[in-house]
Amino acid sequence: MSKETGTFVNITVTAQLPGTYFLRNLVERRSLLFQLVRRDFEQRFIGSAVGWVWGIIHPLVLLLSWTFVFSVCLKVQLPPNEVTTSYPLFLFAGMLPWLLFSDTVQRSSSSLLDQANLITKTVFPAEIVPVSIFLSSLVSHLLALVLVVAAAGLWLSHISITLVLLPAYMLLLGLFAIGIGWIMASLQVYLRDTAQVLSVLLTFWFWLTPIFITEEQFPPRLRFLIAGNPLAYVVRAYREILLSYRLPEWQDLGMMALYAVLSFTVGGLFFRHMKRGFADVL
Repeated sequence: MSKETGTFVNITVTAQLPGTYFLRNLVERRSLLFQLVRRDFEQRFIGSAVGWVWGIIHPLVLLLSWTFVFSVCLKVQLPPNEVTTSYPLFLFAGMLPWLLFSDTVQRSSSSLLDQANLITKTVFPAEIVPVSIFLSSLVSHLLALVLVVAAAGLWLSHISITLVLLPAYMLLLGLFAIGIGWIMASLQVYLRDTAQVLSVLLTFWFWLTPIFITEEQFPPRLRFLIAGNPLAYVVRAYREILLSYRLPEWQDLGMMALYAVLSFTVGGLFFRHMKRGFADVL
C-alpha cells in the first residue's frame, strides 16, 4: 500500500468514528459557542441591578431557608452513618447536581424553537445549542458550588482534597444531560407537548433520587430504582466529596460514565436523524 493510500484510509476511518464530526465542528465553532453561552447567561440576569450576583443570592437564600426550616423548626436528624450531621448541607449538596441536570434538560427542550430564526435562515449547527445551555448553567452551578464549599469550611471545618474529582462528575453529568437534551429538543420541534411531558417526568425523577431522603429510607423493594438512576450516583459522589473525606466508589464512577456515554451517543444519533426535517417544521 502506498503512502498516499494509507493516508486516505486513515482519514476515512477517522471520519467514520462516532462523534468525530461533532467534535471537529465544536472546535471550529468555538467562538459561536462562546457567544451563545454568554448571551444565554446574560439574558437570565438582563436588566437586574446586581446581575450575576443573583447566581449566588438564590442558592444562599435556599441554604439559609432550609437551615431554618429543617434544623431550627423540624430539627431533622441524619443517621450516624451519613456523610454529615448537617441536614441543610446534606440537602443542598444533593440538590446541586440535580439543579444542573434539570435546568439543562428543561431549557434544552425548547431551545430549538427559541433559535428558530438562526436554524432556518442560516447554516447553523443546531446541535451546539443544548451544549451552550449546559455551559451557561454550569457557570451558575460553579457559583453555588463555591458557596457550599465555603459553608462546609465554616460550619464543618471541612475542605477535602477530593474536590479535584468534581470536574470528572461535572463532565459526565454534562454528557448525560446534553444527550437527554438533544432528544427532548428534537421531539419538541415535532411534538409541542414534549416540554410539558418532560416537566412531569422530571418531577417523578426528582422524588426517585435520594435528595430529600437518604438511600436507606427508600423501601427495600424499591431500592433497585436507585441502582438504575444515574443521578443517584452523582448525588452520592457530590455529598462524599463536599461533606466528607470519603472517596466515591469507583464502581459508581464507572456506572455514571456508562450512562453518560450511552446518553450522549444515543442522543447525538437521534438528533442527527431528526435534524433533517427541522427547517421544514420550524
